[in-house]
Amino acid sequence: MNVLFKESEKVYEKPVFTGFSSLNKDSLEDFLNYFITTNTQEKGAFSTLIWMMIFMIIAFFLKNLFAYLSMVYMTYLNNGVLKDLRNDVYNKVTSLNVSFFSGEKKGDLISRMTADITTIKTSFMNAIMMIGREPLTLLFTLGAMLWISWKLTIFVLVFLPIAGLLISRLGRTIKSISGDIFAMEGNLLSKIEETLGGIKIIKNFTAETFFKNKFSKQAEQINYMNNVIGARMAMAGPLSEFLGVFTISILFVYGGTLVLVEESLTGGAFITYMGLAYQILTPAKAMAKASHAIQGGNAASERVRFILDALNPLKDKEGAKVIDGFNKEIRFENVSFKYDNEYVLRDFNLTVPKGKTIALVGESGSGKSTLANLVTRFYDVNEGRITFDGLDIKEVTTKSLRSQMGIVAQDSILFNDTISNNISLGVDEASQEDVVRAAKIANAHNFITEFEKGYQSNVGDGGNSLSGGQRQRVAIARAVLKNPPIMILDEATSALDTESEKVVQDALEKMMNNKTSIVIAHRLSTVKNADLIVVMKKGRIVEQGTHQDLIAMGGMYSKLVSLQSLDILN
Repeated sequence: MNVLFKESEKVYEKPVFTGFSSLNKDSLEDFLNYFITTNTQEKGAFSTLIWMMIFMIIAFFLKNLFAYLSMVYMTYLNNGVLKDLRNDVYNKVTSLNVSFFSGEKKGDLISRMTADITTIKTSFMNAIMMIGREPLTLLFTLGAMLWISWKLTIFVLVFLPIAGLLISRLGRTIKSISGDIFAMEGNLLSKIEETLGGIKIIKNFTAETFFKNKFSKQAEQINYMNNVIGARMAMAGPLSEFLGVFTISILFVYGGTLVLVEESLTGGAFITYMGLAYQILTPAKAMAKASHAIQGGNAASERVRFILDALNPLKDKEGAKVIDGFNKEIRFENVSFKYDNEYVLRDFNLTVPKGKTIALVGESGSGKSTLANLVTRFYDVNEGRITFDGLDIKEVTTKSLRSQMGIVAQDSILFNDTISNNISLGVDEASQEDVVRAAKIANAHNFITEFEKGYQSNVGDGGNSLSGGQRQRVAIARAVLKNPPIMILDEATSALDTESEKVVQDALEKMMNNKTSIVIAHRLSTVKNADLIVVMKKGRIVEQGTHQDLIAMGGMYSKLVSLQSLDILN
């Protein structure tokens, strides 16, 4: 600017460089003015301006080159952080105990694991780029402004905190609203998940309008809050720019007096200063937007941390022992347990010897399935203890404990994969021959071979391409292939027709000859050959013995057998 306005100081003697300590504002100006003076004398002012433009072009080329390199680096960093965060959250979810999920909505957890993590990526990672670049731009720009005129810079520094205060207040509102939106979107996802899972019931009861209205109302609330937060975030840029222009307007007035009245500042220096002052607006505006993005990211991160920071009361103790086999017995010693307030089991005592079949029967809600949950340590007992070969199951690793058990639950859960992979679940390097053998024992081979792709047929979401009986037989084959020493059958044949039930029951009895089995059943005909039948009521044992012993007693078991016999006759 000084060259253009012919205000630059003429320096004819080449400055002497005496070390980096000698570099300051005056010495640098001397070096520059020497170059300008000699080059202008020899080649003219136009040549000097060309050199200045070349210098500027090189500076901006380097700026954009390194901006490109930083964006490439940040892309890899961004995606890597996203991948690691997803893995961490998924791994934590799979490690948490079952009770954690009973109190949470699946849709909300899915929202935390997907949309909220994506929000963290877009907000924090973009903010990191700005935090690394914009403050440096701001710092060097302010340094240059101080160099040119400390008086004008004081004006800038007075107005910056005022702008920062206004923008921060806006940011706090954004964080609060963002947290509400994330929670509501999680609930919306839960509604979608419930609708898809119960679509047959919704249609059967002609409840489409009810669910549509419920969904529409929640979607409208989210829409309103998104509009509010969008308006607030949109205000950040214009507000910071207006405050900047307001500051510059005052600088023009005060700077003009320094140039025109006091003449303590040259015209070229003033124009350069104003350019730098306006340059501050860009990083300031970017930092304001980044600040608001971080507020939204903070709300999302709090929801994700809910999962990552969740405590697992069933986590293995330090030094927990590893079980490598089953040798003697499982004992329930004075076990009491409650899910919420009321006890499901009270002072329960039972011994399950190795090689024996123990059947648990009784009315619904008597605590039969709860025992299966406790022995596999999906839950911990509230009082008493459960021992495995004399070891309290709290003192052993859950993985080694569960590896000794195979479970066929009342609800046969299959995964959206091939039949073969569902049968070989958890068994490393299972051969196709082993899979087929297990399917034959479970009476599943015949219907599997009728599919076009056989064992490579996909079962669909939740196994919905199979009938209920077919799903149950695949689940039984899965337990057969695992071949553990202990089998837990929770209504294992409940979904089978009479003919299939008999075939599968015979196969299960053959499989259980050399195994320890805990059989939970409502159909008493399936447990009459058990070594011990335990009759339960309201979490307590009311009768126990063999089928013949209990019939002879004429008690609760005998009445249940009579009722089921009458049902069959009717």
